[in-house]
Amino acid sequence: MSKKKIISRLIQIVVVLFGISFLTFLLTYMSPGDPARTMLVATGVMPTQETLDTLHEQMGLNKPFVEQYITWLTNCLHGDFGTSYSLGKPVSELLLARLWPTIKLTLLSTAMMMILAVPLGTLSAVYKDSPIDYIIRNITFLGVSLPNFWVGLLLMLVFCVQLGAFPVICSDCDFKSMVLPAATLAIAMAAKYARQVRTAVLEELNQDYVIGAKARGVKGWKILWFNVFPNSLFPLITMFGLSLGSLLGGTSVVEVIFSYPGLGNLAVSAITSCDYNLIQGYVLWIALIYMVINLLVDISYNFLDPRMRVKR
Repeated sequence: MSKKKIISRLIQIVVVLFGISFLTFLLTYMSPGDPARTMLVATGVMPTQETLDTLHEQMGLNKPFVEQYITWLTNCLHGDFGTSYSLGKPVSELLLARLWPTIKLTLLSTAMMMILAVPLGTLSAVYKDSPIDYIIRNITFLGVSLPNFWVGLLLMLVFCVQLGAFPVICSDCDFKSMVLPAATLAIAMAAKYARQVRTAVLEELNQDYVIGAKARGVKGWKILWFNVFPNSLFPLITMFGLSLGSLLGGTSVVEVIFSYPGLGNLAVSAITSCDYNLIQGYVLWIALIYMVINLLVDISYNFLDPRMRVKR
């Protein structure tokens, strides 16, 4: 990808972020609920109409919509996403505090997924239409069909309640606390990716270069690992980028079930408490993650496949 295209994509990211910020602010502005009342209730103060009017004026909630949006957007451009109504802390501070636990959960679940998906998908492709293939396909179909919340509750019942091997509540972000949430995410992803790996490997196995390599007496495992598998990765990169963006944005259901202190759990808490500043900051964070990862995926194609490099 040339520098011109990268700059064009960066401009697109900025324009899309402006659009998302406007829509998010508009939806929260039109939604029911009073941020001032939420803030007072969170501090244990019984709100009166006089107190609400004073707080509305202090927070700028009595101003027209456009003026409120411009003020909020200007503060965002300076790194100030406002203060959380329910928690009383800066939104940027809350998001950064939950970012590292989410990154750790993302890395662990991704590693688990790769360990499961790549061997299963490759075996299923190599032994196509064999008993091994049918067993793996049925297992992956089951894994795709099971909802995350059910898998999480089942793992919690077996490993936390019955065996006592892992804590029920993930109060700390240590390895032991992350195993079950990561496994819950990895099971569904591994099932989906194993099927994609199977399809990609099968497509490469039918290429002419594989037939030619076999005719020259090249060993099958060398063809598989040095030719077929690297070429089959390209269709999975975009899919992996979207999954990575979803994980970094926080997986709300799984984090709530295991009480994991990540971004997803924070988002659910913000929605239930009508914390509009926190919701707006979270949405912008999610949008930025997805667009940046998509840009990095497009750039990575040029390094992984020389055929896609643009000649200057």
